[in-house]
Amino acid sequence: MIDIHCHILPGVDDGAKDLNESLAMAKMAVEEGITSIIATPHHNSGKYETNKEQILQDVADLNRALDQHHIPLTILPGQEPRIYGEMLEGYHTGQLLSLNNTGKYIFVELPSNHVPRYTEKLLFDIQLQGLTPIIVHPERNSEIMENPALLYNLVKKGACTQVTAASLTGHFGKKIKKFSYQLIESNLTHFVASDAHNVTSRCFKMSEALELIEKEFGVDYVYLFNENAEYMIDGKMIMLESPSKIRRKKILGIF
Repeated sequence: MIDIHCHILPGVDDGAKDLNESLAMAKMAVEEGITSIIATPHHNSGKYETNKEQILQDVADLNRALDQHHIPLTILPGQEPRIYGEMLEGYHTGQLLSLNNTGKYIFVELPSNHVPRYTEKLLFDIQLQGLTPIIVHPERNSEIMENPALLYNLVKKGACTQVTAASLTGHFGKKIKKFSYQLIESNLTHFVASDAHNVTSRCFKMSEALELIEKEFGVDYVYLFNENAEYMIDGKMIMLESPSKIRRKKILGIF
């Protein structure tokens, strides 16, 4: 199993505080059956700044420590940049890092409460550069939850998305759990990842989430998410199903 979104690098953001915590996270990941993790530290979050060279060095250092401690896990380089208008400039100047440094896929984090007006244009421009944007945890964006057509429009125009395992298990509440299932049902998400930050309050939940997906949607969906992660880290084209709109149900005849 591959986890494409995790804050396992020590001391760079609000994930692992130090090497000991990184190693504890690594051991927990291995227990869940995870063999590879893309380390995705925050960037442009308002608090944390990272860059390509720093991440590549930190990943090499952590892999060396994992080898020394005989932990069978491979760390791959990545980043979780918060959306901003100059993302392409940041990518070309070495501030932003594509996932596994393949030059094919890049994470885009939206603010938690809205979708900036320039999002559609920026994601289009990113694709013109040969990159596929992957919107992380859209199920936790309040404007997308209120108006899922926003996400449908972005996916229809070539963006991919990644749902958080803990959202599917109910860690973020019933509404987010329900919406996460709707995203899967409507082919509006393409990856499941942990977004793990530690071994306590924000751990992996990957095995549990995939078991729930198999129970609700069948084993083919588990294969789909697992294979998409493999294709993505190799810089290959992932499997895509035609998205459909999430139908809003009327509540007391108001809507």
